[in-house]
Amino acid sequence: MLTIRPSRRQVLPALALALTLPLFLPETGTAKDAERIVAIGGTVTEIIYALGEGDRVVAVDTTSLYPPEATSKPDIGYVRQVSAEGVLSQKPDLIIAEAGAGPVDSINILKASGLTFVSIPSPPETAAIPDKIRAVGQAIGRAEKAEELAKSVEASLKAVEDKVKAATGPKKKVLFALSLANGRVMAAGSQSSADAMIRLAGGENAVSTISGYKPLTDEAVIAAAPDVVLVMSGGAQHLTADQAFALPALAATPAGRNKAFLTMDGLYLLGLGPRAADAARDLHGMLYPEGQ
Repeated sequence: MLTIRPSRRQVLPALALALTLPLFLPETGTAKDAERIVAIGGTVTEIIYALGEGDRVVAVDTTSLYPPEATSKPDIGYVRQVSAEGVLSQKPDLIIAEAGAGPVDSINILKASGLTFVSIPSPPETAAIPDKIRAVGQAIGRAEKAEELAKSVEASLKAVEDKVKAATGPKKKVLFALSLANGRVMAAGSQSSADAMIRLAGGENAVSTISGYKPLTDEAVIAAAPDVVLVMSGGAQHLTADQAFALPALAATPAGRNKAFLTMDGLYLLGLGPRAADAARDLHGMLYPEGQ
């Protein structure tokens, strides 16, 4: 029986952590004629739909929030808490997962099932997006379509990079706050998708000296002196401006004094998929509404 997990909107904070995953090479094997694909990972699902192959997807994980029609598919659990039983109950002929999907026991069961299992590399760098698209295209037997999409995305990313390079004026220091825990901010440092997107959008990560997602001490928050606090919108654990600036340490920063608080959809901002260039343009416009 398929296990139904909590609402997709309840997993947005965890999504950011899942998007900072190590690099794995795809498993051997493709499935050009696969008609029943289980997609594990919001960006993998988004790419499949962007390639026009969404009808072949029979189930997705809870981070598969885009396009909207993907959310109507059966739910096999959160990307790092996948139900092997739920996946197999869909009788797939191809399973595609972002690298780092788990738990290990469930993934081992799926790999031992005899079904074609492909792990897609998901490094937290915008430069890796085109190859991610190509890897998904190769896995589903749509390499030519994927190459077209990859080149289009590549051009869009370069256009954003060129715009940022041509910008004048100081860069704004951005603190990406994933959540609050015990009065501490869980922030994104280097080697995170949030860091990659902040840089692509022309900002400076206020805590680039740390790696990954880590809680900050009050002293670290004050020392970071962010100009802007950026968070994911939606979800049960959505961080609000009132909650953020109620913390004395954040209130003492330039962002706190100016109430500079931005929100963006989690998958759109952090997915590092086909829409990354658009998300970076939107973030750039939010950071520099007066132009740069």
